[in-house]
Amino acid sequence: MAGHEDLGSVCSGGRYDSLATNGKRTFPGVGISIGLSRLLARVIGEGLVEVSRSVPTAVLVAVTDEAHRSASDAIADALRARGISADVAPSAAKFGKQIKAADKRSIPFVWFPGADGAPDSVKDIRSGEQVEADAATWQPPTDDAAPRITISRVAACSQTGGEDGCEVDSAS
Repeated sequence: MAGHEDLGSVCSGGRYDSLATNGKRTFPGVGISIGLSRLLARVIGEGLVEVSRSVPTAVLVAVTDEAHRSASDAIADALRARGISADVAPSAAKFGKQIKAADKRSIPFVWFPGADGAPDSVKDIRSGEQVEADAATWQPPTDDAAPRITISRVAACSQTGGEDGCEVDSAS
């Protein structure tokens, strides 16, 4: 990677004449290795990318009580079947605690199963807006459907060399 030559080798491969054996015969093989952990550690550690949130989950389905956990599981299953990343709250704590748990994990929406025939609702915990929802039709806003990874301003400026108006450190 340009500017990160000290990282060393991140990809290697080769031919192996005796990769495997069955005791009588040896078998050759070829292989390749990419140091994904090494690459990601540098990219993330140097702040070269930014993520919109720390977890892929878009919705935390609240659990009203343990007797009704199956309803929460069914809602999460319905959302997942439609490609919406959903988790079910680990315990039937008070809703305030479940909302705080979602907020701590940067999950933008909390789903509340309807009780006694009442409709379900979903709350955007950032704005506080809460609306009735159906797991078969509700869709999160496009920007919230999945986390986004973007090149950070620092990385973008170093790529352009300041040509786009970014201030570039002369040591770069």
